[in-house]
Amino acid sequence: MNPSYRRPEPSSIPDLLSPTNLVPQSMIMTKTTHSTLLNSGLTLVVGLVLAACFFAACSNGEKALAPAVNDSIVRPMMTSTGVSTLISDSGVIRYKIIAEQWDVYDRLDTSKWAFEKGVYLEKYDNLMRIDAKVKADTAYYYDKLKLWDLRGHVDIMNIKGEKFNTEQLFWDQAKEQVYSDRFIRIQQIDKILTGYGFTSNQQFTDYIIHNTAGIFPVEDAPQDSVRTDSIHS
Repeated sequence: MNPSYRRPEPSSIPDLLSPTNLVPQSMIMTKTTHSTLLNSGLTLVVGLVLAACFFAACSNGEKALAPAVNDSIVRPMMTSTGVSTLISDSGVIRYKIIAEQWDVYDRLDTSKWAFEKGVYLEKYDNLMRIDAKVKADTAYYYDKLKLWDLRGHVDIMNIKGEKFNTEQLFWDQAKEQVYSDRFIRIQQIDKILTGYGFTSNQQFTDYIIHNTAGIFPVEDAPQDSVRTDSIHS
């Protein structure tokens, strides 16, 4: 079952880490036939005009191209601003969304929600307790796939107070897994872990860095990091 949402309420994104002209309407030519000669003459004139345009384009060294299809011209089915809403799945509230703007697209090959002005998420456990907070510059949610694509400055904080920073993060709700192939920085209570490639459960409490760059105390700079193969929480 796809997530459902409640009516948006005005809000603002909190700081996570501080708690036709249709091609000129085609010249519609009404068909007023007087004689075969008139039709032939009209055809000749049109043909000459088209030929002139063609040769003019060629003389300028330009190719006649149709307008490119661009996603930017696709308009959202619905746009909400000042959003603060709870999202449920199978009758259970799963998380809260706070965003400046929420666009819903349903005319694309893969329907999606777009949060291109930033988003803040609070993930809840079955007892409605917050077990993770997520903030991103940009986010897309592919509702049929139950997949989040978080981009930009992606900041996460789990229930233990550990902080995660990366440039892109995927949250696959169907597989109950979070992952990234980008650089990841994890700040634990007493040390900082860095590396490339990251996989975690949805609560960000059981995770692994696939290619570790370093481990160092919180107060130290990451210049003398220790190399290891992988790190589990």
